[in-house]
Amino acid sequence: MRKYWDNSGSPASMVGAGADLRPVPASVSLGGVTIAPATVLAPMAGVTDTVFRRFIRNLSGCGLIMTEFTSADGVLRAKDRKAKRYLHFYEDEHPISAQLFGSNPEVMAEAAKMVEGLGFDLVDLNLGCPAKKVVKCNGGSGLLRDLPAIGKIFEAVRAAVKIPFTVKFRAGWNDQEIVCVELAKMAEACGLCGVALHARTREQGYRGSARWEWIAAIKDAVKVPVIGNGDIRTPEDACAMVTQTGCDAVMIGRTAASNPWIFRQIAQYTATGRYDHPAEADRYEMIRTYFSMLIEEQFPDASGKMKQFASWFTHGVPGGAALRKTIYEAREAPEILKRVEEFFEKRLSLTASVTGETCDSIATTMSGVTF
Repeated sequence: MRKYWDNSGSPASMVGAGADLRPVPASVSLGGVTIAPATVLAPMAGVTDTVFRRFIRNLSGCGLIMTEFTSADGVLRAKDRKAKRYLHFYEDEHPISAQLFGSNPEVMAEAAKMVEGLGFDLVDLNLGCPAKKVVKCNGGSGLLRDLPAIGKIFEAVRAAVKIPFTVKFRAGWNDQEIVCVELAKMAEACGLCGVALHARTREQGYRGSARWEWIAAIKDAVKVPVIGNGDIRTPEDACAMVTQTGCDAVMIGRTAASNPWIFRQIAQYTATGRYDHPAEADRYEMIRTYFSMLIEEQFPDASGKMKQFASWFTHGVPGGAALRKTIYEAREAPEILKRVEEFFEKRLSLTASVTGETCDSIATTMSGVTF
């Protein structure tokens, strides 16, 4: 299936080509919880902590945010600080879904109960993580080879909680073991409120292209809402996925980390057929806001998190390599923020100066011209 980021034409031609695309739905209902617009921030390990989730929420356009995937065993261990941190959220994050992984139905059910008690709006089962250490424990995509075991987890969790229960999964273990349609039907039969497909196999990891036709096949097979995930890099891609698969909502992962405006851009494109591209000043404000939030939250290893995001946030910034170097050399979070501010204020001041000189030059040149 064609994805618009594959198009080598100009942005203008891409927008023109997308004129007949279906818009991303205004909303979708997952077990009575309304997600509006029908866009979802994918759960990402090391990314979708409470700071990043609120950061995305404040930029507008994202209908549902999700936690980092969290071990159900860890949730039940009273001393597991990491699990507690993963499940920490604020009131302004609603609607929010907690994603759990594990292979023991009883443990999963008890963890889901705890999630419900914490006030989450939904609970989601992770059947997509391809990481070896997770798969080795029969978690994430490791369960895709054991559908009966998945069925037991579905039944146990569904019986344990009243909040909407959903699942995110991959198409199968590899191209020879595609189970996504069968799995979606089983989820529907067990009373789950929606399914999300990352249209790659476990074997692919994050390589190659997502196979959107698998999303379409699931949409044809079940009546519960279907959320499509994979290779959405532009608003045109989001609409192309809806058009080509009929999915009820779109989920965005890695693109959100490099372009946090993607959800707002999708909303703009859906409403008007166009969308804003951030200027350098917008990117500066974005980086400064996120880094300041990390400091205010007193996030563990805030400096490490800043360095992690620096490569994404400064991609395409003129002189970005030099900025990243100064960030990587800094030790403390306030120092990193200061270096970011110095870099952009110098660049923006220089840009303003050059623009002013250009305007003065044009004015001088045109002063003797009669119209």
